[in-house]
Amino acid sequence: MSFLIFLAAAATAYFAWRIVDRLPDILYRLTEIQRELADLREGLGAAEATSTEESASAGDEGRDRPAD
Repeated sequence: MSFLIFLAAAATAYFAWRIVDRLPDILYRLTEIQRELADLREGLGAAEATSTEESASAGDEGRDRPAD
């Protein structure tokens, strides 16, 4: 029975070591994904602001014209 406990502890230690060994790479990839998402959101925010300004200016032009 103690041999099975030893094997379970060894397997747990091995898998924990594998996970900890890969943590820096995983964290780096996560930061890259977050940076790309921030860039996409910034780009979308700028595009929405531009389209909102264009639609607002198009609506204002129509009010300046005299009624037919």
